[in-house]
Amino acid sequence: MLTKIKKVKLEQARKKPLYQVVMECPDGKQLYVKFDYTYATQNFWPLKVNYNRKNYGAKLAWYTNEVENMTVALFLETIAQKINKKYQFDLKQLP
Repeated sequence: MLTKIKKVKLEQARKKPLYQVVMECPDGKQLYVKFDYTYATQNFWPLKVNYNRKNYGAKLAWYTNEVENMTVALFLETIAQKINKKYQFDLKQLP
């Protein structure tokens, strides 16, 4: 993963865990992603994406395909694993 994580926030006291991440991209720009985990599909889904202070809604595939060369699901899962490890949070403990 080329993007470096700068700030994280994990809200565990919710029905679905909510992640907020500010990252530094290889080109020096900033990427903000707000995403959650859905137990029904067992996937991470982007909710809000900002790149260099421009709102992209929930669209993240353009970035993961062009810069990271991976899928959105793999990109978010990689980030979530790092955050979960930091906060000692286990997704399997919840419903």
